[in-house]
Amino acid sequence: MALQSEKALDSTDWKILRELQRDARISFNELGKRIGMSSPSVAERVHKLEDAGVLTSYGAQVDPARIGLPLLAFIQLRCFSGACLFKTSSAEQFPEVLEMHKLSGSHCTLLKVAVSSMQHLEAFNERLGKHGDQVTSIVTSSVLAHRTIDWEKPQVDLHPPTNSAWKA
Repeated sequence: MALQSEKALDSTDWKILRELQRDARISFNELGKRIGMSSPSVAERVHKLEDAGVLTSYGAQVDPARIGLPLLAFIQLRCFSGACLFKTSSAEQFPEVLEMHKLSGSHCTLLKVAVSSMQHLEAFNERLGKHGDQVTSIVTSSVLAHRTIDWEKPQVDLHPPTNSAWKA
């Protein structure tokens, strides 16, 4: 399986991407040392990756549980006609939403939400209910929550063992 992209990334681009995904706060000087390039050359490469839209943002990852939002849920939403969540509301109205995806299939939207309690989830679902029918799944544990994208040389086994476990 080959990665299809607008611009083929070379080995140096992949080295940069791996390092920045591990630590986005790394200096150009340290990044250059790790991949064997000068700081100005690394800076130029990073800026090209940004301009090409490969690198889209830098930021901190926050653990919702550590800030009082220990309950994660995924909610599939099938919007009512004329009440599409994307068209009739804004993100500010639903601060619990961490991710929002438009879907094909029987549900039109998938939300990842973080809430403080079951009561908070119930109140959230009531507010969301005016937009459509919902199916809520509570996250009991996260096996793979953040993954480094590394498709320089994908090793895809088309016939994996049936009892394999996911490993981060």
